[in-house]
Amino acid sequence: MSETSNLRIAVVGGGPGGYAAAFLAADLGMKVTLIDPEPNPGGVCLYRGCIPSKALLHAASLLSEFRRAKEWGIEFGEPKIELGRLRAWKENVVKKLTGGLGQLSKQRKVEYIHGRASFENSNTLRMTKSNGAEESLSFDRIIVATGSRPAIIPSLQLDSPRLMDSTAALELAEIPKSLLVIGGGYIGLELGTVYAALGCRVSVVEMLSGLLPGADRDLVLPLQKRMEKIFDSILLNSTVAAIKEESGGIRVTFEGAEVQEREKVFDKVLVSVGRKPNSEISGLENTRVRVGAKGFIQVNKQLQTDDPAIYAIGDVVGEPMLAHKASHEGRTAVEAIAGHKVAFEPNAIPAVVFTDPEIAWCGLTETQAQKENREIKIAKFPWAASGRAMTLDRTEGMTKLIFDPQTERVLGVGIVGAGAGELIAEGVLAMEMGALAKDIALSIHPHPTLSETIMEAAEVFFGTSTDIYRPRKGGAG
Repeated sequence: MSETSNLRIAVVGGGPGGYAAAFLAADLGMKVTLIDPEPNPGGVCLYRGCIPSKALLHAASLLSEFRRAKEWGIEFGEPKIELGRLRAWKENVVKKLTGGLGQLSKQRKVEYIHGRASFENSNTLRMTKSNGAEESLSFDRIIVATGSRPAIIPSLQLDSPRLMDSTAALELAEIPKSLLVIGGGYIGLELGTVYAALGCRVSVVEMLSGLLPGADRDLVLPLQKRMEKIFDSILLNSTVAAIKEESGGIRVTFEGAEVQEREKVFDKVLVSVGRKPNSEISGLENTRVRVGAKGFIQVNKQLQTDDPAIYAIGDVVGEPMLAHKASHEGRTAVEAIAGHKVAFEPNAIPAVVFTDPEIAWCGLTETQAQKENREIKIAKFPWAASGRAMTLDRTEGMTKLIFDPQTERVLGVGIVGAGAGELIAEGVLAMEMGALAKDIALSIHPHPTLSETIMEAAEVFFGTSTDIYRPRKGGAG
């Protein structure tokens, strides 16, 4: 019998972190109970986030390709958008994935409770099931994976269906004639891309000086140029001072030095200004768990809280709020509970913005290096020199490698262009393996592909790239 077979584990929250933790715990022989308000595991990511948004972004990409095809001598009839069928397809994708997770729960003999949990003490949870029934259960260890929710701006609240958060926007109830997106982060830009492709006039307002704050400016530039073409307007260094509903829509008052039209009416407004951790868990005060000033539960490298019986993972423990980070934290927490010598200390956590073009990065960014006054070397390969990018008519992209100037070790990777989210995994692997510039340059990549731009960027570092001329060793900056 396994040494972990007598452990009773509860996982509160069935998102990518929670179900990954529950499934691994079951695989290791533990007795697992998974609690979530939804009928099947999946969490925000599958029900109201990553998956439905990517389904709609795929549809938007097809519409974009249709419009570009005319330039290649291929013409179709004007596309007809049947919103009900598009919405049903998106919902079917969600249903298949969440239903599949429900089946995997049963196959692993995970006890799934459709409901909510509150803490009676460090080892006991009070379950309130969806049918109203209540019961208390005790466990050896509890993993908190309650995720996050859209942040709100208290001064910009209206009890109106015209004012949406990301959850409401993904329901795709209708395509408004005009939409204002408040916030130039990845969620707002992804949803803005969808609505623009479906025929909506989209405007974006961002309080800072550029879209996607935190991302390197040279990666954002190709995206911003495209956004300027497909969006009605982009207001930077600007804020929304007030909103007011009237018969024709929502009247928005703008403030900022670059604002030319102080007031404007939009059919709908999407507030997308980040997410807040769901750490206000009923009864948590009955434990020794500590919550920080920003609302994140405090944990160590094994994801253990200040209460030895309680672990926490995912969005509720801090940035970056990403599904793949939560999944790995969940597995680390379970391995720690099982007595394995583990710690969550990745060299690189990839971030992907699924706009068109996509932006992806991992490890050290140029922006971070500048803030830390850290010496780096940078090598860039422009996709205008990529044969594959030309055949796709997507030459606006770029691949960027950041190196330690002394050791030539890869410190970071950034990519902007079609499929950047798929390509960034090679950068993550390079960093986790401690790859040097020469390792990447000597790794034979298939031709013609976009992946070979990573190899070519490493060759740029040495001044030996076949497809562009860079005479000196040491990178581009």
